[in-house]
Amino acid sequence: MGMNIVVVESPAKAKTIEKYLGKDYKVLASYGHVRDLVPKEGAIDTENSYAMKYEIIEKNEKHVDAIAKALKKADALLLATDPDREGEAISWHLHELLKERGLLKDKSVHRVVFHEITKRAVQNAVANPRELSYLLINAQQTRRALDYLFGFNMSPLLWKKIRPSLSAGRVQTPALRLIVEREKEIDAFENQEYWSIEADIGTEPTGFSARLAEYQGNRVEQFSFVNEEQAHAVRDTLLTAADGKVRINKIEKKQRKRNPTAPFTTSTLQQEAARKLGFTAQRTMMTAQRL
Repeated sequence: MGMNIVVVESPAKAKTIEKYLGKDYKVLASYGHVRDLVPKEGAIDTENSYAMKYEIIEKNEKHVDAIAKALKKADALLLATDPDREGEAISWHLHELLKERGLLKDKSVHRVVFHEITKRAVQNAVANPRELSYLLINAQQTRRALDYLFGFNMSPLLWKKIRPSLSAGRVQTPALRLIVEREKEIDAFENQEYWSIEADIGTEPTGFSARLAEYQGNRVEQFSFVNEEQAHAVRDTLLTAADGKVRINKIEKKQRKRNPTAPFTTSTLQQEAARKLGFTAQRTMMTAQRL
């Protein structure tokens, strides 16, 4: 069997995956994206089917060169970047760069996808490769094009009309509007008093808490009792009627199913790290790369 080159995104994954696959596989890292839009006006030709002009990312050029060098002595290329649309795009960009260099003419090229770094998952992915998904690739390119077209046109307008260094974005600008609208709702909010009727029934370990759900034939809503006097009157009526006793008329037992939390995507990982740990997106990705 000839040598196979496997490309992942993270260098931390490379050694582990290489150990799982054995001596006929060499695992290299792309260190994330290898190409991006040229950083100037005209990167997207809106008059020509939104054609996109890419260039290699300078800091990752050496990693592309290392992959290209290793591929010259190999029989096959396995693109094993992450299974989301960003990972699919990285595989496609790398494929295009290597094709431009004439390195894929006599090589077999496969896309392999796994969702966990275990020996079984990795070996199963290699045994069941697929083609590149242009649905995912096109989705990523569309996302990148929208980022560019929105930010490239709107940010200079903000600098001119408001102040320098402000930025606009496909996501951040609508999100900012939602925040502003929510803040206006908070400012306009008027406190309204309401009371609920609750009872601690029985003693531990069989005791439980109950909340009044119906009173005098009417369903109790959040604002059914709007002041202390009204709540106390209801309480006194209930205490008198109960005479120190509460009867349980019916007990219902139900089974509930709860699905496990879905695995993190890049965006949900960044969101949770920011919410729970206060990490920036950059710190989150740097930490994830080291895992």
